[in-house]
Amino acid sequence: MTDQRPSRRELMKPAQLLGLAFAAAVFGGVITLMSMGILQEPRPVPAGEMHPHLKAWVVSGVVAGIVFIVTLVTIALLLLAVDPAQLTKQIDRPVLLPDDEATPDRDATASGDAAAPGAPPADPPSPR
Repeated sequence: MTDQRPSRRELMKPAQLLGLAFAAAVFGGVITLMSMGILQEPRPVPAGEMHPHLKAWVVSGVVAGIVFIVTLVTIALLLLAVDPAQLTKQIDRPVLLPDDEATPDRDATASGDAAAPGAPPADPPSPR
């Protein structure tokens, strides 16, 4: 079985990017509609004021549009942060260590004067 790693283009196609942003926008819009009481009986509306259900739909549309744009931009920027060369590179060492830092075991064996690994540290001489 071959282990073929997909490219960044294959991982996140534009249709998937738009679909994820659309799903987030629908979720934000539905939550806004529910929180503004779209399923409740509307209260009496004074003359000159917008109907509460109409106001809920307008606010929900604005929230859904904002969520769509923010999600789309955020995912696109996160995809730009990934280096395509890093997807195919094999990692053989700890990830959090810098490239130029050597492990303590190599330093101890290279210098020869360090204590054996696992040995307790030497006590300083006591003053007499």
